[in-house]
Amino acid sequence: MMKRVFAGVATAVVAALTMTACGGSSDPTAPQQPAGGTSTGNVAKPSKVIVGSANFPESALLAEIYAGALSAKGITVEKKLNIGNRETYFPGLSDGSIDLIPEYTGVLLQHINKTATESSAEDVYTALQKALPPNLTVLDKSSAEDKDAIVVTKATADKWSLKSIADLKSHAGEVTFGGPPEIQRRPDGLPGFKKNYDIEFKEFKSLDAGGPLTINALKTDAVQAADVFTTDPSITVNNFVVLDDPKNNFAAQNVVPVIVAAKASSEVKDALNAVSKKLDTKTLIDLMTKLSAPDKPDASKVAADWLATAGLK
Repeated sequence: MMKRVFAGVATAVVAALTMTACGGSSDPTAPQQPAGGTSTGNVAKPSKVIVGSANFPESALLAEIYAGALSAKGITVEKKLNIGNRETYFPGLSDGSIDLIPEYTGVLLQHINKTATESSAEDVYTALQKALPPNLTVLDKSSAEDKDAIVVTKATADKWSLKSIADLKSHAGEVTFGGPPEIQRRPDGLPGFKKNYDIEFKEFKSLDAGGPLTINALKTDAVQAADVFTTDPSITVNNFVVLDDPKNNFAAQNVVPVIVAAKASSEVKDALNAVSKKLDTKTLIDLMTKLSAPDKPDASKVAADWLATAGLK
């Protein structure tokens, strides 16, 4: 949602992060950090927060929103956007490359715990809090949800009378499925389609994470079905059909900030939780629609405008 190796960090920084991950400190009077899950205790206001994002537009937009909300509270921010997929950026939360990243509860839980079976919003969030490594904490989840979905054109849906993923089974031998390369391995990707729906497609075509390559491949029939995010304005613009997922292959995917626990001060938490409180699915779709406008506005401007409108800047 391609591989790129994060730059190494100095030995002293690695040692400091390791101590933080264990809840330790060279100063016995310093506040101890939580053992994963939700942040507790007193954490000093950080001198800087490094905000990262995955390599797709919505993640970069959310990162800009988080960065803007923190800056508005006087917190120094550095941005490292469009890093790569989860397999690439998630280690950065431990090696010091980044401190904060927007995430989606369900896919992050499955990334950490490949056997996770939770699917409802609350169950997924609770399980994620418990599954996070000790050096990380998850703040309040928003009601905004952006799920992966199997999407087809209206012509394909009409041709095969498709309404749900299950309906694809009898036509799977005729379908080239498109998506990001990592979906071949993820539990809710090709393995999930096989496990939950007994579907094995004729062919897989490696594309981007629901981006222009994927949309164009659907439009030109280079693929007959593809992985597309449910908040993508291209679905409405192109009259695509999102197939129902009755067996919950795709778990709840609420937008949530994930942050290094040592950076989760009260000021940081208040700023980010205020964003989560204001952010819902309709808002996210509206923001993505603005981001995809013909004049191609910068994500930082779209984020700043929303923060101002929401009273967060």
